[in-house]
Amino acid sequence: MTTSTTRSPLGDTLGLVGFVLIVGGASGLLHEWYGWIRFLGFLRHLIPAGYEVLGYVVMIALGTAASAGASLAGRRRTG
Repeated sequence: MTTSTTRSPLGDTLGLVGFVLIVGGASGLLHEWYGWIRFLGFLRHLIPAGYEVLGYVVMIALGTAASAGASLAGRRRTG
């Protein structure tokens, strides 16, 4: 008796959201600290003015949590 795993759409979506949040948060921190070009600049509209660094750190934390949730949601067993 073998079991196979299938990928769930929820896991794929959470993985994408986690990736966007992690990359956007890291890019925002680099922009705030070093003035580098902002990658995924549309995410800056989620951060309140005056709390940029804290907001980008929270984005990275949420992205990490979403990616962890994606790995758990992606492991659905069939068989």
